[in-house]
Amino acid sequence: MRAFGDKGRLEGHGRRGKPTIADYVLIYRNTKLAAVEAKAWHEPLTLGVAQAKDYAGKLAIRFAYATNGQGIYGIDMDQGTEGELPRYPTPAELWSQTYAEQNAWRDRFAAVPFEDKGGSHPSRYYQDIAVDRVLEAIIAERQRILLTLATGTGKTFIAFQIAWKLFHSRWNLSREPTRRPRILFLADRNNLADQAYNAFSAFPEDALVRIDPGEISKKGRVPKNGSIFFTIFQTFMSGPPKDGKPSPYFGDYPADFFDFIVIDECHRGGANDESSWRDILNYFAPAVQLGLTATPKRKDNVDTYAYFGEPVFIYSLKDGINDGFLTPFRVKQISTTLDDYVYTPDDTLIEGEIETGRRYTESDFNKIIEIKEREANRVKIFMDQIDQRDKTIVFCASQLHALAVRDLINQMKTSKDPNYCQRVTASDGELGNQHLREFQDNEKTIPTILTTSQKLSTGVDARNVRNIVLMRPVNSMIEFKQIIGRGTRLYDGKDYFTIYDFVRAHHHFADSEWDGEPIEPEPPAPARPPGVAEPPADLPAPPPRPRPDRIKVQLADGKARTIQHMMSTTFWHADGTPMSAQQFMEMLFGKLPSFFKDEAELRAIWSVPDTRKALLISLAEAGFGRDQLAEMQKIIEAEKCDLFDVLAYVAYAMAPMTREERAGQARVVISSHFDDKQRHFLDFVLSHYVSVGVDELDADKLNPLLRLKYHDSLADAVADLGDPASIRTAFSGFQRFLYQDGAQAQ
Repeated sequence: MRAFGDKGRLEGHGRRGKPTIADYVLIYRNTKLAAVEAKAWHEPLTLGVAQAKDYAGKLAIRFAYATNGQGIYGIDMDQGTEGELPRYPTPAELWSQTYAEQNAWRDRFAAVPFEDKGGSHPSRYYQDIAVDRVLEAIIAERQRILLTLATGTGKTFIAFQIAWKLFHSRWNLSREPTRRPRILFLADRNNLADQAYNAFSAFPEDALVRIDPGEISKKGRVPKNGSIFFTIFQTFMSGPPKDGKPSPYFGDYPADFFDFIVIDECHRGGANDESSWRDILNYFAPAVQLGLTATPKRKDNVDTYAYFGEPVFIYSLKDGINDGFLTPFRVKQISTTLDDYVYTPDDTLIEGEIETGRRYTESDFNKIIEIKEREANRVKIFMDQIDQRDKTIVFCASQLHALAVRDLINQMKTSKDPNYCQRVTASDGELGNQHLREFQDNEKTIPTILTTSQKLSTGVDARNVRNIVLMRPVNSMIEFKQIIGRGTRLYDGKDYFTIYDFVRAHHHFADSEWDGEPIEPEPPAPARPPGVAEPPADLPAPPPRPRPDRIKVQLADGKARTIQHMMSTTFWHADGTPMSAQQFMEMLFGKLPSFFKDEAELRAIWSVPDTRKALLISLAEAGFGRDQLAEMQKIIEAEKCDLFDVLAYVAYAMAPMTREERAGQARVVISSHFDDKQRHFLDFVLSHYVSVGVDELDADKLNPLLRLKYHDSLADAVADLGDPASIRTAFSGFQRFLYQDGAQAQ
């Protein structure tokens, strides 16, 4: 079987990095057993050994083989042995070598293929590994099992495939295939339970049961006829009291009723030592319990890992981005001159009681103190930055803050639709849920922006989210990762998503195990506007304390008009490491000599569409993609210049030249090399180059430009400009005049 390990990292402009491709994967009994790297007949036998080992390691399989058609070289990844072989092992031999200890349940699980909807929904390599690791843990009779995979990597799909194999192999706690198992999917939010219920639709309809408190009340009993049950902790914890004592519904089931329990987002629920939901898991202790979490082991969730043990498989955010299964993100850190506030008498106290001399910080705003002008300024900053057609989630400090921000967005929007921005919080009930469903529908564009406080930090499967705006403090690394997970899902045409960070949440990026070893950016502190007092340097910010009234302040007009902001962009290397702009430039400077030896070679490469494209692909694979170079354009104030100027500036400190200047220089030379009709067309091309950029000079843009210029008539283009080969030669050849140095141009 020819197989792909990953999709290749998204590099921007619809391009991907080079995927990991195994020439062949040997599969027997629905199980991947070996990777094969095949080279040409004339190549050395062991040329493909390194690749074969890499593929076997990525796919978590024991055996790897390299061949050139003349011989076979085998590697045992577990034992570390390798050498030439006279033949490939038979499938049965390979199975026996992989699984030295035979097991009847392994055989039964292997006999059940994945449910892939007739091949339209194939699994990803890491999902196969996760399923296999859980089944091996079940074979080993582990009672508690944990999977840790980043948001957006398909944990529910993995749970479905595990349940599918258990159901069809008739596994149950008796370890005898005498009946089908009873499986419980336990979540902490109804939308998560509903999503899982829908995702399990391949099971027979009478096998699926959605446990609903209304139905229990109506029928007077909990449902027991079925195989796969879905509910939330809150439903199981509710129930009418009996004899004056709490009587939660879960107690109506025998303790050994469920054979297998899946606990979704387990770091938030029953695995917490102090959670009342823990009673549910303790009650159903006989069941094998599988915890699913998107958060790595950190001090905030040690209870989860203490309860389930170390995960049997981990797939991180960095892994998902580098494999091309998750969308990369960029971060814009925004500081304003009103990130904190000290009251001065020229401001108007509208409501409440303010402490003179107190420094109000981010954690106080919109909880203790409100300054509408401050929020309006922040909203204006990100509304000016984003493409207002892109779906966006704004995280606010409270439900009231989310209401105020919603109104500000709707006042500033360019859209004429009154439902452009909606609030979705716990207070918004079913209407809020309806707004969320419409937002999640990729066929709908309204609402475009949602404001929220806590509700949307988890459990929102909205694939086309392009922006996440943080207008409230993020209290933990776990919460930060959950919020970021709202944007990481893939969607056609979505090369990255952007985080607008007003609250210094980038401190939570520093997670070497999950995201790569970070070097934290240090945005410069902006000066305060006139009239805003600078607090003493040694004045500590007192802890927030409850007050009878929320303080509302109106800024003096001069202050409101002079709020300023600074924005810095964090760059992300291919290994998931965040870098400041200076670090990115230094790394680019160090790498460029491996792509071209001097300025003349750079000009030569850049002057030809095919070699320019190859260079950009190579740069992207090294972590310097189009989007990163475009950000660098902004930083060196070369947005009206060519990407060539970014490379020349970094490599040789060459002063950037605007695209208009380059086009003017080229027009002078073109006049003596091309006839009038060719010059007229090339002048049209240059106008697009000036307005759009160097992408307009790509070889695949020639046809669209001809159609645009000649009103969709390629016959007219040929009549004017000559045969297709001549047109291509002119289109490619004139570009050298754009990139000649000044001396040559003259």
